[in-house]
Amino acid sequence: MIEMRLRVADLAETSFAVSPLQETVFSLWVWRAPGRQAFHLPWRRASAAAWGRGDVEMLDALVAPRRWVPDFLTPRPATPLTEFAAELAIVGATPAQRVADGLLTAYDGAPLPAVLGGRPDVVLARMVAALSEYWQACLEPWWPRIRAVLEADIVYRSRQLALGGARALFADLDSRVRWADGVLYVDRLPGVDYVIDIDGRGLPLVPSLFCRGAITYISAEEPPLITYPARGRATVWQTADVATDAALAELLGVPRARLLTLLDRPASTTELAHRLAVSPSAVSQHLRVLRAAGLLARARSGRAVLYLRSPLGDQLVGRRS
Repeated sequence: MIEMRLRVADLAETSFAVSPLQETVFSLWVWRAPGRQAFHLPWRRASAAAWGRGDVEMLDALVAPRRWVPDFLTPRPATPLTEFAAELAIVGATPAQRVADGLLTAYDGAPLPAVLGGRPDVVLARMVAALSEYWQACLEPWWPRIRAVLEADIVYRSRQLALGGARALFADLDSRVRWADGVLYVDRLPGVDYVIDIDGRGLPLVPSLFCRGAITYISAEEPPLITYPARGRATVWQTADVATDAALAELLGVPRARLLTLLDRPASTTELAHRLAVSPSAVSQHLRVLRAAGLLARARSGRAVLYLRSPLGDQLVGRRS
């Protein structure tokens, strides 16, 4: 059990961030054990050829037998919306001793594969090259869709924090997270127990498509951070077969009725276009009309504008018979 102790000032510094490098590293779990997150299989199938052309030997070795990954591969995001290249540059500057220690910690007594057994600086350079190539081939083409889901989750969590405070936020974050009397408990790593004081360093909360439950760093020496499963992650690769009520469709038209039905959680124009298999411009036109009618609200998250049903929209969808 990991305990994170927060003062009142630390709660005020709790923030959200999106990390493309973290998603790249954690997506390796899908290649190692695809059955554990079967909803990612459409992405895995679509990316299989590109994966096979990459440095599979190195990428596979980055996931240790206990499915741990070295802490240094997922640096704490420095800003709410980080860039992959900037994060990977931080990894590339990791001191050799930290690389060696991080690999041994992740493998937790299991023997290191030969690909990880050379000079730490040489091994690190190959890691960076492998991750860069993998990102470009398998994650970057899908990043607008992934980012839309992550940013939608942040809008939802921010609203929870504003309306219900830390207790409401952490109660709904994940079953592995528990908040009590100024202490945040994360039950994630069997056999790993430590206490960490946030002590003014801030606590980034990072949504992820690829983690099954809330996680944090293996080592207590790392800065505070919690990664948690994003809402809606199971739908990210799907197009939506939206059942709409006939009366609602007759009132609004089928495309707008489908959109209004979908928007029970925040979503961007890009995400909605992917899910409905239509063009973003078509979605934008319908969103504009629905918002003008008072059926939608919108909020900005970084560079994305996210839409959500308004109370009036909720009433209208809820009255379907």
